[in-house]
Amino acid sequence: MNECGALKTPFLFAVDYHMRRAFFTDAPYGDSSVKWRIGNAGNAGGEAPAAAPYLNVVNPVGRREYARAFATVNYGLHRGDSFLVNLTAGTEVECSPLEDIFLAADAPYRLLIPGEFVCFSPESFVRISPDGVISAFPMKGTIRADIPDARRLLEENPKELAEHYTIVDLLRNDLGMVARNVRVSRFRYFDLIATSRGPIYQTSSRIDGDLPAGWPSRLGDIILPMLPAGSICGAPKEATLEIIRRAETLERGWYTGVFGLFDGRSLDSAVMIRCIQRHADGRLMFHSGGGITSSSRMEDEYRELTDKIYLSTGG
Repeated sequence: MNECGALKTPFLFAVDYHMRRAFFTDAPYGDSSVKWRIGNAGNAGGEAPAAAPYLNVVNPVGRREYARAFATVNYGLHRGDSFLVNLTAGTEVECSPLEDIFLAADAPYRLLIPGEFVCFSPESFVRISPDGVISAFPMKGTIRADIPDARRLLEENPKELAEHYTIVDLLRNDLGMVARNVRVSRFRYFDLIATSRGPIYQTSSRIDGDLPAGWPSRLGDIILPMLPAGSICGAPKEATLEIIRRAETLERGWYTGVFGLFDGRSLDSAVMIRCIQRHADGRLMFHSGGGITSSSRMEDEYRELTDKIYLSTGG
């Protein structure tokens, strides 16, 4: 990443949550081993699947299994080891071919590694503009938009507000490791997202910082220290990662890793949420989760986890 950045050579990269696996190519527009779209850029054309893709839950995460993981997280929260833990789980699904899901997905960030996983993510990790401004967009807080007065309920929910404050503070600290003059430019704005299970509201914020001159030659040194992304672990990061290791029984793999594109002038990257991946035993797993605080209720968090099992197809 540093070498390509210094030479202004475009590249595409992906790193899994555990930082055990990675993908990198310095020919992102011509490499056919993966398919990707980031905004209006990508190496996949305008083709569409022959039929609308489908997604069916085969083996949902059981309440007892989730309750055990929730109890582990809750214990750590009440001990004071963490203020916010992002708890995730995998749901076994059957679905259309992953390539069809990639082609049909209505999401700003899409990545397909054939036979392994497809990601259709609404969440940015960091963007770096040509003038060296690095921006993060932490996304925390979700509610079904068909609930009466949904946006006000989400906006005024004290648990959701506390969770959002916590993740914004964490991302400010992460950007502070690599940038100066870190500031919250926009706090807690709302997006309405269409999904195959109906519309949802999600809340995000924007945090900016200024990178030093010559930043392209340090792209790897800028990105990797901030992993895993703060929005999908919690705060404080190291203690929270240990709680996650104790609570989650299924490895996340590519889910909640990051991928991105450097086009020779700027960088745009995503957190790989909304991810379907094939595990070693052959099962297709749709991973989802949410942030847990000391005021969280298990049933509410379980419902949020299942509500996030959808295809982002604009339907």
